Amino acid sequence: MKKEDSEMKDMNMDDMGHMDHEKIGHMHHDDHEGHKMNMDHGKMDHGNMTHDHQEHEHDAQQHKSDEMSHMDMNHDGHKMDHDHMNMDHGSMAGMAGMGGMHMHMNHGDMKKRLWWSLGLLIPLLFVTPFMGVDLPFTLTFPGSNWVTALLATAMYVVGTKPFFSGAKGELQDKKPAMMSLISMGLLVTYWVSMYAFVANTFFGMDTMDYFFEFASLVVIMLLGHVIEMQATMAAGNATSELSKLTPETAHVKHGDSFMDMPASSLKPDMEVQVQAGESFPADGVVLSGSSQVNESLMTGESKPVKKEKDAKVIGGTINDDGTLLVRVTAVGDDSFLGHLKSTLSETEQSSSKAESLANKVAGWLFWVGLVSAVLALVVWTAISGFSQSFNMAVTTLIIACPHALGLAIPLVIQRTKAIAAKDGILIKKHGAVLQAKHLDYVLMDKTGTLTTGQFDVQKIDSKNNDEQNVLAVMAALENQSSHPLAKAIVKKANEEKASSKQAENVQTMKGFGVKGSVDGKEYAIVNGRYLDEQGIDYEKMDADGTVSYLIEGKEVVASIALGDSIKDSAADFVKQLHDRHITPVIVTGDGDQTAAKVAQILNIDEYKANVSPQDKIDIVKQYQQQGKVMMIGDGINDAPALAQADLSVAIGAGTDVAQASADAVLISKSLYKIIDLISLAHNANQKEIQNLWWGAGYNILAIPTAAGVFAGLGIMINPMIGAIVMSLSTLIVAGNAMLLHK
Repeated sequence: MKKEDSEMKDMNMDDMGHMDHEKIGHMHHDDHEGHKMNMDHGKMDHGNMTHDHQEHEHDAQQHKSDEMSHMDMNHDGHKMDHDHMNMDHGSMAGMAGMGGMHMHMNHGDMKKRLWWSLGLLIPLLFVTPFMGVDLPFTLTFPGSNWVTALLATAMYVVGTKPFFSGAKGELQDKKPAMMSLISMGLLVTYWVSMYAFVANTFFGMDTMDYFFEFASLVVIMLLGHVIEMQATMAAGNATSELSKLTPETAHVKHGDSFMDMPASSLKPDMEVQVQAGESFPADGVVLSGSSQVNESLMTGESKPVKKEKDAKVIGGTINDDGTLLVRVTAVGDDSFLGHLKSTLSETEQSSSKAESLANKVAGWLFWVGLVSAVLALVVWTAISGFSQSFNMAVTTLIIACPHALGLAIPLVIQRTKAIAAKDGILIKKHGAVLQAKHLDYVLMDKTGTLTTGQFDVQKIDSKNNDEQNVLAVMAALENQSSHPLAKAIVKKANEEKASSKQAENVQTMKGFGVKGSVDGKEYAIVNGRYLDEQGIDYEKMDADGTVSYLIEGKEVVASIALGDSIKDSAADFVKQLHDRHITPVIVTGDGDQTAAKVAQILNIDEYKANVSPQDKIDIVKQYQQQGKVMMIGDGINDAPALAQADLSVAIGAGTDVAQASADAVLISKSLYKIIDLISLAHNANQKEIQNLWWGAGYNILAIPTAAGVFAGLGIMINPMIGAIVMSLSTLIVAGNAMLLHK
């Protein structure tokens, strides 16, 4: 294997993290087709670049959203395209209120079961008594008991399967929780009711049935389950999003011609052609051609990189403007994306959210209800005979039915999502949000998160010349360039409504800038190094970012500074974090000087620079040893850290992979909305706890009472009173959830 193959084979995510993107030189090109720059992507340092249009096309940042051809987010409608709406829910054991289920049905199937059950519930309400009592609207007619039994049986067939399947999985895992508690209630209410139906119909007995309780339990639990599944649907799958970055087909060289073949069939040493606008199907080395390559999807930084012969390319990155012949060096698990998938998968598995509080409560109630019922049956059989003990055991199990508990969390989730959506935040993984009751650290990427991710004109010194005319001249010289810095100048001229001018004889000055004729005068846009070498007297502009100078002949007529601007909302966002005693930390792949500068401006004491995706995971883990951690980012390189964090937020203008890895997506442009999310998460957690108390609190007293624990004091509870209290608890839970606010 050649040395370049070996280097490419070994390239992993660490190579992407050591780029200093701050002091970017404003460079011009020799010709508008070449834009020559030959960089080692893993080691390129932009700090000492000059104002040379030859390399101009590589050094500036553009807004990530302009580059993300894989983005499916609709910012106007606040919608995302989730390709996993029909995902298998067999592994959804972490859902807040319905955990432990091992289901094999999709969301659409579950909704159908809900609608069918609701349709059966409506007529059943009119023909079955409530805990043995006929309500004013109860219809009694010859055969009404048969109608009740048939409707309930149909509901048993249609509506119970999800819960029984989930309970089976929980019991196999030896961790009974919500599904087991629901299944116990369904089995008891249905089969005891069927026993009552047979006894009353065929033997003339007067036995109370629980069809009403059975039917209402089915519908309420299905409703809560559908709410949670719908919330979970938005989660997406980060590894699947990574797979979408590479094309399905590749132009493979066969002799003197090219044939389209599936990209999955590529092998090392194959030669492929990558045309302008296409993404690279695999990692490789350029054999011929010249082009700019957008590697922002991998690095999180929108800096086009020049690729020529012997330059390395990464699968999934985008070829901008030329045609390249590439020899494949790594595919599948050995490629950069393969390494990233592996890391992301391991991170998501290891950082799965803890068992929800609702499941813990449900598991506890399952054992309390079951043990209490068994004890009641045994003890009271010895005291009063089997008939009374059986009724007491049944009453105990029915009271343990989790009507309110099953809605306690889903209603809070739905309310939380609705409030967040109004604030421009899409909550995707509700479990993390509800559990983030307190945060200690907020780790955040720099570019695209704290900064705009695009170059803007930050300062102009027109040297007593007309600023409008200066902008017009510079825009005329830069108008034909597609480079981010040139675009920034043209954009500024348009914003200021500077007059439109035409430049003639535009030429690049290798290593220095660009020159041309405007209005019959010779102008040039150059860097400070050119002025030094030519002995031209000038005053250095005191500004951050890239500084360029407009000269006419030997005279400097203006200077301009361009750079990545800090978002308007960043300073207030950081201040609010400090006020809440949350420590902000910058975690960036940029150089130390860049990170330090932004940290100083925003009053952030801690920052980590030159970090790779794996470094970011390790940093998140380090801070997690000290407290709860939120991660904010937007690039593919942020995805593993987003998955690792206790609570994560992806910037809406970022990559699909980052969004799929995150717990929430910030659609709003204001970082301050994340503060609202933190407040909402805290309040939602409080509502969750309150609802769990309301949902399970009555069980704490009612279960031992129904089991006869307080019978010696003359305190007993009959099924009717238990059902009334249970219904009131359900209403209280629903009302309390609606009181949630941010």
